[in-house]
Amino acid sequence: MFRTVLSAQRNTLLATALTGCMGLGLAGNAMALETLHFLIPGGAGGGWDSTARGTGEALSKAGLVDTISYENMSGGGGGKAIAHLIETAGQQKPTLMVNSTPIVIRSLSKVFPQSFRDLTPVAATVGDYGAFVVRADSSYTSFKQVVADFKANPRSVKISGGSARGSMDHLVAAQAFKAAGGDPRRVKYVAYDAGGKAMASLLSGETAVLSTGLSEALTLVEAGQVRILAMTGDQRSVAAPDVPTLRELGYDAVFVNWRGFFAAPGTDEAQTAEYVKTLREMYDTDAWAQVRDRYGWSEIFRPDARFVSFLEEQETSVGNLMKELGFLK
Repeated sequence: MFRTVLSAQRNTLLATALTGCMGLGLAGNAMALETLHFLIPGGAGGGWDSTARGTGEALSKAGLVDTISYENMSGGGGGKAIAHLIETAGQQKPTLMVNSTPIVIRSLSKVFPQSFRDLTPVAATVGDYGAFVVRADSSYTSFKQVVADFKANPRSVKISGGSARGSMDHLVAAQAFKAAGGDPRRVKYVAYDAGGKAMASLLSGETAVLSTGLSEALTLVEAGQVRILAMTGDQRSVAAPDVPTLRELGYDAVFVNWRGFFAAPGTDEAQTAEYVKTLREMYDTDAWAQVRDRYGWSEIFRPDARFVSFLEEQETSVGNLMKELGFLK
C-alpha cells in the first residue's frame, strides 16, 4: 500500500538557504515587511483560505508584517489564480500565493497547463491531515459504518470535497476505501470549487460524507454542525484527541497534505530570501503557536531550494498513487 507521509520536521538547513543574502543584510534584518498580499486560489472556508489567513494573522500579531491583505480567486481547480500570478508577475512583488499538494496533482492530471516550475517556490510551511466528516445528526457514528455501506453499494455513499475529481480530497477518500478492501474507482465523489460549497452540500443532505482537511473539519466542529469520524494521520492529533485514525480502525492508509507559499515568476533571490526569513521567524512566536494549535497543523518547513527538491519528489510519489488508484495511466 502506497503511503504518502510527510514528516513534520523543523528545517535545519535554513542558514544555507539564506547564505546568498547575508551580504545584503537580509538575514540579520529584524524589521518587518511593510506589506504582504496573500493570493488564495479558492473560496472562503477551504484549507488554502485558512492557511493564508492563519499565517497572515500570526505574522501581523507577531509584528513581522505591517500591512496584510487577502484575495480569494476561485476557478479552474486553482488554475485561475496561478495564471493570474504568472500573467501579472510584474505587479505582484509583495504577493504570496498559498497552495498545496493539489498543485502537483492537477499539473499531473492536466487540469491546468502550469506547474510549480512556472512560479517561484518560497517554502512549504504546514502539514494537514485528511478527515472524514458527517452532519451532527447523521446516522453514521463510525467510519466503519460508512465502509460497510460502501462495500454493499458504493454508489449509495456520496462523498463531497472542495476540489475537482481526481484531486486531493478525492484521492484521500479513494485511498481510504481501497485500504478497507473496496474498489477506489467506484467512489461516488461530488466535486465543489471550495470547501464552503462542499460543506453546504453536506448540511443540505446532498452528500453523506465530506472529505476535507482536519484543520477545516475542526473549524466546522466548533460551529456544532458536524462530527469527525476519522482522520488520516499516523497517530491521533492533539487538536482532535477523540478522533480515531484510519489505522486504528484497521485501514492501513496515512496521508498528510503539505501547504506552503509561492511568489510570482521572476522574483529575485533577495526577495525570496526575505520571505523565507519572515516565515522562519514566525515559527518562534506565540501568535503562530496559537494559530497552529487551533487548526491542528504539523510544522513542515522546507524553504527555497529544498522546497523545489521536495516538489520534484512529490511528482513521483503522488503520480504513483494516482496511477495505483486509476487516475493516471
